[in-house]
Amino acid sequence: MLATARAWLAQDPDGQTRAELRTLIERCEEGDAEASDALSDRFATRLAFGTAGLRGELGAGSNRMNRVLVAQAAAGLAAYLREKAGAHTPTVVVGYDGRRNSHVFAIDSAELFAGAGLRAIVLPRLLPTPVLAYAVRALGADAGVMVTASHNPPNDNGYKVYLGGADEGSQIVAPADAEIAAHIARVAEAGDIAVLPRSVAYETAPESLVADYVAATVAVSPAPEGATGLNWVYTAMHGVGWETMSRIVDAAGYPAPHVVVAQIEPDGAFPTVAFPNPEEPGALDLAFDLARTVSAELVIANDPDADRLAVAIPDPEAEGGWRRLTGNQIGLLLGWQAARRASELGATADASLACSLVSSPGLQAVAEHYGLAFHTTLTGFKWISRAPGIVYGFEEALGYLVNPGTVRDKDGISAAVAMLGLVAEARGRGAGIAELLEEFGAGFGFFDSDQVSLRVDDLAVIERIMGALRDAHPAQIAGVAVESVDDLLGGVDGLPPSDVLRFGLTDGSRVIVRPSGTEPKLKVYLDVRGDSADDARARISALAAGARTLLDELR
Repeated sequence: MLATARAWLAQDPDGQTRAELRTLIERCEEGDAEASDALSDRFATRLAFGTAGLRGELGAGSNRMNRVLVAQAAAGLAAYLREKAGAHTPTVVVGYDGRRNSHVFAIDSAELFAGAGLRAIVLPRLLPTPVLAYAVRALGADAGVMVTASHNPPNDNGYKVYLGGADEGSQIVAPADAEIAAHIARVAEAGDIAVLPRSVAYETAPESLVADYVAATVAVSPAPEGATGLNWVYTAMHGVGWETMSRIVDAAGYPAPHVVVAQIEPDGAFPTVAFPNPEEPGALDLAFDLARTVSAELVIANDPDADRLAVAIPDPEAEGGWRRLTGNQIGLLLGWQAARRASELGATADASLACSLVSSPGLQAVAEHYGLAFHTTLTGFKWISRAPGIVYGFEEALGYLVNPGTVRDKDGISAAVAMLGLVAEARGRGAGIAELLEEFGAGFGFFDSDQVSLRVDDLAVIERIMGALRDAHPAQIAGVAVESVDDLLGGVDGLPPSDVLRFGLTDGSRVIVRPSGTEPKLKVYLDVRGDSADDARARISALAAGARTLLDELR
C-alpha cells in the first residue's frame, strides 16, 4: 500500500493533494494505525467508472476524485473515442459547474483531449449540466464531459460522460461504460500521467451556443396571459442555474422571481445547506422564509448543476405553511401537460411518454388516455432518454425531460419554464397547483407515492439486505399480502439486468427496493392508487410504516 501511495504521489500535479498524501505516508511509516487505515481506504480500490461516470469525495488516492484520477479518465475516454472514430477526428465538448476543482478538472481534460489529437471545446464559463448536454448535439460532438457531482455533499465531485452521434447526446450506457473503463484501466496501469501528451490548443465555445440553448428553452413555454403578476421565489441552491434561468425567464415573458440572495451565486462550499439537494429536509428553509415574507404563490428550486427541479406550494396544513411537491407529483403534472400538447399537435401512436420503473405508474394512465405509447425504463436518464419516440420523460428524483428535441437528459431549467407555464395557464382560470393535482386525480386516478431510505456507512449492509430479500421474500408488507415478486437481476419486461426487487401487493400497491447508484443508500419506493386523495394518503402512510419495519428487521 505504501509503494502504491508513493507511486501516486510521484505523479500527482496538485499541491494540496500531494501535501495531504505525503502527511499520510509519513504517519503510516511511523506506525500510525489510523493513518494506515486512511491510506487503505484511499488505495485499496479505485472509484469505478460506470454509467454514471465517476463520482466521489475529493482527496488523494485512487478511491477519491483528484487530478490524477481525472487525467486517467480523460486519457481513457480519448483512447476509446479514437478507437471508435477510425479516420475521423473526434470532437469532445467539456463543461463544468461551480464545485471545488470543477474548472481545474475541466481544463485538465481539455488539454489531454487536445494532446491526444482530439478536437476539444470547453464551454465559455461555468454553466448548468443541461447546457453541456445541449452542446453535445448542437456542436455535433462525438462526446461530452460534464464535471459535476450534481446534488452530492459539498466535498464531492464527479465526471459525467455523454455520447453524440446515434446516442444523440445521452449519457453513456453499456457496453460503452465498460469499454471506456477498460481504456482507463490501461492508462492507470501504465503509471505516470505526466507522460500523457497535453496541448493548450483547445477551443472555447462561443456565447452564441448558450444563447441558442436559451432560445430553445424559451420556446418550451412562452408566458401566457395568466403569468401577469405571478409572485414566485427562486433558489439556485448555491449552484450555477440562475444566470441561465434569469435570461430565459425574462425572454419568455414571466415576471422576475424573488431570489434567495444567500443561495443565488455559485459557491462550492454550500454554506447555507448541510446537503445541497432540494429533496433533503431543511434545504429549502431559506426559500420558504422568503416565500412567507413576500406571500409567494410558488417556490421553484434547482439543484447545484440545475438538472433537477423542485417545486413547493402554500399549504396551511403543512409545517411552516409550505409543502414540497413530490417528484412524482411534478412529473405527472408535467407529463399531463406534455401529453395534452402532443395530442393537440397531432402526435402519432409512436410518440411516447417514459419514466423509470421506480416512478409513478400514473404516467402510464396519462399515456393511455391520450393514445400515446408508454415505456418503463431502468432508473436514470441514460435509459429514459433512449425511449423510442419520447416526447416527455421523468423520474421521481426530481428529474424531467420536457424538451427532447433540445436536451436528451433531465433539465431542471426547461422543466422550470414548463412548470411556470402550467401554473400561469391555471392562474388564467382561477386555479392553482393544488387544484391541478385534484383534477389529475379525478381524471386519471388518485396516485400517491413515498420513499423510505436507509443510509449506511458500510455498503455490505445493503448487500446483506438485498440478499436476505432474495433468499426469503416477505409474505406481507404493512399487513397486505405480497402476490408477485420480480427480481430484475435476471432481466424482466425486456429491461437490462439490474439490482432491483419489485413486489406487487394484493391491493394493487407496489414496493420496489434498490441500492442507490450515487449514494450509500438503500432505497424503497412505494406506490399506491386510492379511491380518493385521502384514501391514497392513508394507504401510502401505512405502506411506508410497513417498509420501515421491514428494513429494521433485516438490518
